[in-house]
Amino acid sequence: MLQSKLFCKTQKEKSADSSSVSHDLLVRAGFVDQLMAGVYTYMPLGFKVLQKVECIIREEMEKAGGQEILMPVLHPKENWEKTGRWDSLDILFKVKGGGEKEYALGPTHEEVVSPLAKKFVLSYKDLPFSVFQIQTKFRDELRAKSGILRTREFLMKDFYSFHSDQSDLDKFYDKMAKVYANIFKRAGIGKQTYQTLASGGSFSKYSDEFQTVTEAGEDIIYVCSKCKIAINREIKEENQFCPKCKNSEFETKKSVEVGNIFKLGTKYSAPFDLKFRDKDGIEKPVLMGCYGIGLGRVLGAVVEISHDEKGIIWPAEIAPFSAHLIQIENTPKVLKTAQKLYTDLQKENIEILYDERQDKTAGEKFADADLMGIPYRIVVSERTLKQDSVELKERSKSSAKLVKIKQLSKILK
Repeated sequence: MLQSKLFCKTQKEKSADSSSVSHDLLVRAGFVDQLMAGVYTYMPLGFKVLQKVECIIREEMEKAGGQEILMPVLHPKENWEKTGRWDSLDILFKVKGGGEKEYALGPTHEEVVSPLAKKFVLSYKDLPFSVFQIQTKFRDELRAKSGILRTREFLMKDFYSFHSDQSDLDKFYDKMAKVYANIFKRAGIGKQTYQTLASGGSFSKYSDEFQTVTEAGEDIIYVCSKCKIAINREIKEENQFCPKCKNSEFETKKSVEVGNIFKLGTKYSAPFDLKFRDKDGIEKPVLMGCYGIGLGRVLGAVVEISHDEKGIIWPAEIAPFSAHLIQIENTPKVLKTAQKLYTDLQKENIEILYDERQDKTAGEKFADADLMGIPYRIVVSERTLKQDSVELKERSKSSAKLVKIKQLSKILK
């Protein structure tokens, strides 16, 4: 990608209405644009990062045995009435169609996936199975704030599992907790994300939230100083000791929830009469689990914990590009070398953003590169070419080094 052709442009000044570090940096670096409170456009750079996060999640969901589907956003009122959530869920967007018919804009999909499963689950031989989707959700948040960390329209992965007995659900639930840990590790927030015990409601003692520690977070978690398991604020009121190791000392941390997993039991299968016949031909209710991740929240959490005073520092696996190629002078030799490098690296399947702008100073180009946060910066200048080299700098490090041009692709790979 040529930087001069990018649809979005960087901004020098801090966003006037920025409510978090991630919001400020993502807007100024040209990754997102705010349409209104809680609603954002992902610009080309931001959409690339979002797609990288989506790719990680999809890979891990398929490894876990999930089959991808895509369910409707527009839901019939009667489905939500069956579960009692039409009147009880305060963040539900409700819309009216022709003939005064009412619908919900999906904030989650238990009311759709349960009757869907009923069409195909007949006996124990059909279980277990799991499906997932990555889709836009709508929630009428009263306090949409902190940029893309709390929005009214957002992209979410929701995964649903279906089981014939509690033991099978329990085993799969534990498996998904490990899958989630791997997702957050690959996205670059694994060390700062805690599996956090929360209330499980009617069907299990606990559910689990995945909380990433950041000052922009609205949640409070308590991390056991001994075993490092965390519990959320509501459950802490009932547990003065760590449920895992019985330690009484906790560290209090602010955090943002990036994912959660629940054992639903029959909460959503019962209203839709979702049952199966066991080996003896006896009808039994299907047990369900659900597992969600907010993609935008993951992206925002990454920026909250991976930045410095100059800008974003993207982890390699979700960065919009692998390297940022910058030409300093506009002399024929520098131009020719930079253009050849751009072409050659692309042929090696290395994603490159090439700052070929001739109306910007070296300082302006470096400032933009730091703000955007691409993992490697490659600088071509008359000085480096005297040694048949380029200057290579990792965004996360303070010093740069000279690297021979012929060795560059090997290093970047």
